[in-house]
Amino acid sequence: MLDLLKLGLRGGRPPRQLPATPALKPTYDVVIIGGGGHGLACAYYLARNFGITNVAVLEKGYLASGNTARNTTIVRSNYLTPDGVRFYDESVRLFGNLSHELDFNIMYGERGHLTLAHTDAAMRTARWRAEVNQHLGVDSSLVYPDDIARLCPELNLRDDVRYPILGALYHPPGSIARHDAVAWGYAQRAAEMGVEIHTHTEVTGIRIEHNRVVGIETNRGSIACGKAMQAVAGMSSELARMAGFRLPIRTIPLQACVSEAVKPFLDPIIVSGSLHIYVSQSARGELVMGGSTDPYPLYSTRSTLEFKEDLMMHMLELFPFIGSLRVLRQWAGMADMTPDFSPVMGLTPVENYYIDAGWGTWGFKATPVSGTCMAETVATGKPHRLCAPFSLERFYDYAQVGEKGAASVGH
Repeated sequence: MLDLLKLGLRGGRPPRQLPATPALKPTYDVVIIGGGGHGLACAYYLARNFGITNVAVLEKGYLASGNTARNTTIVRSNYLTPDGVRFYDESVRLFGNLSHELDFNIMYGERGHLTLAHTDAAMRTARWRAEVNQHLGVDSSLVYPDDIARLCPELNLRDDVRYPILGALYHPPGSIARHDAVAWGYAQRAAEMGVEIHTHTEVTGIRIEHNRVVGIETNRGSIACGKAMQAVAGMSSELARMAGFRLPIRTIPLQACVSEAVKPFLDPIIVSGSLHIYVSQSARGELVMGGSTDPYPLYSTRSTLEFKEDLMMHMLELFPFIGSLRVLRQWAGMADMTPDFSPVMGLTPVENYYIDAGWGTWGFKATPVSGTCMAETVATGKPHRLCAPFSLERFYDYAQVGEKGAASVGH
């Protein structure tokens, strides 16, 4: 605020937060394909933790223009499998200190997370998740309508509705953060340490020699590299195809929308896996709402009236008083879904080519932990212990990490 006041009194333009896009160098130690949160976080931790700064981040659009700009910013660790809980709990821990570490306000706010249960089966799953979470030291518990009324008095808890609320999984560390601030914070600190960020640079080919990555072809020219890593969300299968291997991934649109701003009334994050909705209120007062993935694969970010109608039907059952609110914006991202609802991280069949994919609809909450894990994996050539269970090989070894029960409408 003081810097802003000085700038206003002095006049002139503020300094650039990032250097202008430089010319591509002939060669880099590491090329990261994808300038979203995961790619930028990996670049930052490569520089900070391992001193690897001859790094190029390639983004075909503007900075963080893919799913990082299209998500709904929920951070949580109340997953179902021990591997998933450990992984996301580390991410929650890293998020809590990220504004201080990056010297960039990511607007992180701990709000609490309620996963509503409307059926006996959903209650059993909530109890299961709570027990796994508690066993691993994660604050999570099964609560009932009296507790929910205290935590979120705005919810409609009547029992004469179509889907009465029987209980919920309550996760106090559940939080929200500003998605673009996370990306810009990582980008700025990485650039200060020498990482190059190349926007509007599309990868058109991957050069492989003797089953080893040796270079990347782009619309701005060809570059050589010692190692490469892809973190491109919905386009993961296409990049893998360029590198010569297949992924067990389907790309499916995930839609969301935001309402006009109103005075704050909703503190916790509300999710219903049975109704396929989730909602939180932003710092600006907007209701950020989303649902499950579309029922068919598609490489598109279009919006549909069907999604909005289904979403609003259930939103009005939970919060009948918001009926007069207007929807301001509607959008979609491209979710890279795996069969077991867990990511694909680490090594690939191509030597020195690494992958960070398969995040489906939960990639934002994993940004810092994926960055640290992939940086160590790329730097050492060995999978980080937290991402080892998510290797591509698990689909050949029948060792899937089934997180569908904790996906909460795919989120």
